[in-house]
Amino acid sequence: MFDLTPYTDFLLEKLLELLAIDSPTGYTAEAAQYVFDVFASLGYEPQKTVKGGVLVKLSQDHAENGGLLLESHVDTLGGMVSRIKPDGRLGITRLGGMNANNAEGENVRVVTKFNGVFEGTCQICNASIHVNGKYNEVKREWDAMEIVLDEDVSSKEEAEALGISVGDILCFEPRSRITKSGYIKSRFLDDKLSVAILMGFAKAIREEKLTLSRPVWAHVTVYEEVGHGGAASVPAGVTEAISVDMGCVGEDLTCTEKQVSICAKDSGGPYSYETVKALTAAAKDSGADFAVDIYPFYGSDVEATLSAGHDLTHGLIGPGVYASHGYERSHRSGAENTLRLLIGYTAEK
Repeated sequence: MFDLTPYTDFLLEKLLELLAIDSPTGYTAEAAQYVFDVFASLGYEPQKTVKGGVLVKLSQDHAENGGLLLESHVDTLGGMVSRIKPDGRLGITRLGGMNANNAEGENVRVVTKFNGVFEGTCQICNASIHVNGKYNEVKREWDAMEIVLDEDVSSKEEAEALGISVGDILCFEPRSRITKSGYIKSRFLDDKLSVAILMGFAKAIREEKLTLSRPVWAHVTVYEEVGHGGAASVPAGVTEAISVDMGCVGEDLTCTEKQVSICAKDSGGPYSYETVKALTAAAKDSGADFAVDIYPFYGSDVEATLSAGHDLTHGLIGPGVYASHGYERSHRSGAENTLRLLIGYTAEK
């Protein structure tokens, strides 16, 4: 296989740009437009779905075999203003599966509906340990957390005067960085890393003039974190769908951040056995460093696709990511191995 280094460099550049765009589930228009523009700049003809996602055909029209849909999601975890307290601080309801203990002390942007963006911090209520004698005893749940605005407000009326209201979006700081040793650290690598991998894949197809063995589409969804991202927009002729999402790293699993993970089963049950076998064979043939694992607490876009009634086989792959739904970590080798597997699985030999 050709050298993947320039495509890995490209996808990491796009990853950092994408991570800098806030996109909690339900607030994804800017990130989706960025994705649209990148695919268009590579010479493709992406289209926006009514739901707000991006669908793009990556293959030429001559292939006649059953089509393949690759699904990644650009929506992330986040929060929403649930109430404005009498002292001007904000109550929080989560968007997606974000945990309060992973949000404590994080910088937050409050995106109002009509009055711009304000900064704040997510804190436990009464956050000063020198004042709160029960600081260590408080269970970190959302009811015990609040947003402290970085504005001179001390009442509900003053917060409302800024234009803040219930239903405004709370965007948590991603704190993205790539170390000299190649580790990628950030919130929301789930699943912006795999969206960037699809961009690198699209670039490789064009620049290496790859011929794909069948029709291939990419669908970048926007509601995966709440369970219905992949439920619609399946092109005609698709007979197989694969989620390109984060691979799990943790106790009793074999994957590392430097590998591509192939999921055999998750909370929704087993993935199609023939697809898992074919992905494993392609990983071996292409030289991708991989692991096959079972994820105990996980769901994916492609399971939403199946639940919506689409008749297809399904699979799940992704770069190994540690500390999911927290401050996540992967590695450029994991991204490159995922890219290698995608090429090996789709390109004509």
